[in-house]
Amino acid sequence: MGIVTEALKPYAAEFEKALLPIHQATGLPNACYRGDKVLEAEAEVIFRNGWAALGHVSDVPNAHDVKVRDFVGMPLIIVRDEHEQIRVFHNVCRHRGMILVPQDTNTRVLRCRYHSWTYGLDGALRQTPHLGGHGKTDHPDFDASCSGLAEVRSAVMFGTVFVNLSGDAEAFEDYFAPVAKRWADFVDLPYHSEMEHTRFTLDVKTNWKLAVENYCEAYHLPFVHPELNKNSRLEDHYNIEEATYAGQGSLDYNNPKGTDGQEFPVPSGLGEFWTGKGAEYLAVFPNVLLGAHKDHFFSIVLEPLSGGETREHLQMYYFDQSVATERFEEMRAEVCRFWKNVFEEDIFAVEAMQEGRRSPGYDGGKFSPVMDGPTVTFHRWMARKLMAAL
Repeated sequence: MGIVTEALKPYAAEFEKALLPIHQATGLPNACYRGDKVLEAEAEVIFRNGWAALGHVSDVPNAHDVKVRDFVGMPLIIVRDEHEQIRVFHNVCRHRGMILVPQDTNTRVLRCRYHSWTYGLDGALRQTPHLGGHGKTDHPDFDASCSGLAEVRSAVMFGTVFVNLSGDAEAFEDYFAPVAKRWADFVDLPYHSEMEHTRFTLDVKTNWKLAVENYCEAYHLPFVHPELNKNSRLEDHYNIEEATYAGQGSLDYNNPKGTDGQEFPVPSGLGEFWTGKGAEYLAVFPNVLLGAHKDHFFSIVLEPLSGGETREHLQMYYFDQSVATERFEEMRAEVCRFWKNVFEEDIFAVEAMQEGRRSPGYDGGKFSPVMDGPTVTFHRWMARKLMAAL
């Protein structure tokens, strides 16, 4: 933990200040948003030791799909095997450590380009040509059953693939239980994304934490999202502040309608809050942003690229396969355009905050006791994790 201590120890006092009551608290110090030294520490403490979002099930929509991801410096692959099971492996051959899969593909086996060691999509080592000498594929001193790909502990919830890289975090069910309980109506629903106009990616010049902080709060709605604020006004929103997630809810969600008045199908069994005009938007710590509505759902996985760069992967889901038909295509396109516009409107704000972190005149922030609760909740979660590492 030498790198972690070196990167974080100078800021221990600032982490303590983040735990004060909101009217006295200051946020994380500027150094937590700049450069890669703190990000390296976060990679160990936040992203590898606990659960974090890696991608979406839509990254591997078909059997035998393989998705290549580099996550906080860790080369990984997401695979969907012939039984439709999604798994995550380290993207490295067990023989000489070569990157196994160079790019996204669809294949029944994973073959190393160096010595042609070949693995199944279950990670098992299947072929080792010339292992025991020319023409001999085995050797009595080599145990192929112990030489399969290194699998990463993973789980799927709300169409999102989560991983625990260290392998020793709590059970996923325990980690996600608070959110699953809050959104119990959505846990067992089908999540359909196999259609056009359901995903986009944004590259933003900001630290990943600023994307979380911005998403958490509704305070900026009238100023950054004037059109959205007309449909769902600031005064119709409320704060959500829990130990492992934070966000905002709306009491005036207006579901999209087509030119002929048609609406997306709404699943049966949703509670009165959801079938009425309720919607909620949660940042589940550390790096997934979720939006729940009666007629569609979205998940944004934040991929830290560097201390000042983040890639945002948004995937939209619908609860009824009929939404994939031509009848709903124009509506799907409009909903995707709407959310893309909303998150593009946020870019200038989070990038300008990133720039502001260069100034010694900023000391972590002064917070509104009423409006900034969700953001402070995230700061406290981060501060506790980083302090525990020290």
